[in-house]
Amino acid sequence: MTRQAQSLTANLILFPCDTPWRLHFPETPLFYIRRAVIEDLSTLLKLAKMVHFINLPADRDIISQKVIRSRNSFNAVAAGTAADAATIVETKPPRQTSGTPGMGEITGRSELFMFVLADTDSSGCLGTSQLISCMGNPESPNVCLRLERREMFSTSLQTGTSHTVARLYLDPSAPTEIGGLVLQPSYRGHPQKLGRFLSIVRFHFMGLHRSAFRDEILAEMMGQITPDGHNLFWDFFGRRFIPLSYIEADRLCQYSREFIMSLLPRDDIYLSLLPPEARAGVGQVGPETVPARRLLEKLGFEFRGFVDPFDAGPYLHATTDTIPLLKATFSATLGEPVAASKCKTPGIISILHDDGDFIAVNQPCLLDDSGHVRVTREVLETLKAEPGQNAGVSDLTVLEPKPPVPIKEPKKNGRKSDGPPPRKRARSS
Repeated sequence: MTRQAQSLTANLILFPCDTPWRLHFPETPLFYIRRAVIEDLSTLLKLAKMVHFINLPADRDIISQKVIRSRNSFNAVAAGTAADAATIVETKPPRQTSGTPGMGEITGRSELFMFVLADTDSSGCLGTSQLISCMGNPESPNVCLRLERREMFSTSLQTGTSHTVARLYLDPSAPTEIGGLVLQPSYRGHPQKLGRFLSIVRFHFMGLHRSAFRDEILAEMMGQITPDGHNLFWDFFGRRFIPLSYIEADRLCQYSREFIMSLLPRDDIYLSLLPPEARAGVGQVGPETVPARRLLEKLGFEFRGFVDPFDAGPYLHATTDTIPLLKATFSATLGEPVAASKCKTPGIISILHDDGDFIAVNQPCLLDDSGHVRVTREVLETLKAEPGQNAGVSDLTVLEPKPPVPIKEPKKNGRKSDGPPPRKRARSS
């Protein structure tokens, strides 16, 4: 036997049957999402170095603090002690003595949830996403740029121009924020749509624990960043006022945002003054972020003219209760396991255990007549659950494209427009 053949048969399982022999390939692992744990720290740091997210900085200490906060947030939800989102915003934060707080302080009183993608073969971290219950508050508003149009007209020349201006804007509404979504490159484009799973699990969780989140959701999309960490908008705009590189300014935001409001101009900034290549990137995302933006827009997110003050990436907003996936999320009791052939409804099924351990799968299920949700034995084992436990369910058929409605042809004189008129029947004599 050749070495190649030996390698092939090493990954195959032979078992007796009616025929002399048959090859059986091992089943692919089952992917699931869980809460982040401290053992994920090294992998999370590697993922953070692939992107330039303000809510996932490439800093071991900051990521470690986020993992611990996430664990405490999951524990609070499981125990029923998680703070109501409205209460967090209405409660006045303690007086700051060091100027405008950084992102860590702004979100410190809100709940933070870090989700991790894993599989049943290794349970290691394959990707991550985040959910922050409140971004900012009236005392520490979120900072962005608001884009507006300015129309100008000259009566003597009988001609006019239109300009886009950017103006510093302080948002006191404290929306819920989604972000920090990164998937290992080898799993991008996977047939099971793992990136989509990492994204929509956050809406599944919000639907199950609605009071912990705000009525508006914000997604800060990453702008067009070069592989070496440069952004044209920052190079031609932000750096003219703030003497830091894009990466340095992004990192400093974790500790203080005072420099943004102190150094950026408060007046209209005419984007016409920027080079065309820098102006073209305002409100746009990089190629790797396009699928994530399209998915959010399908869920009801929209661009309302707000961009990031550093990279000019678009801020997408959505009203929480109008998102179809939240409407299709509910609690149900787990029934007895069934065969995979009976599971026809695509869905997300999750369990939040008493110790705060959260596990979710994206697998077909059966919603029976008694209101129970039923899955295969393998899914039950992955969820670490038993029949009779309460589970969260999202019916993903709401995300499937709806078939086009057939167009009815108009009728003429009570008959179809096509074809010859019906023959008159001869009267009997």
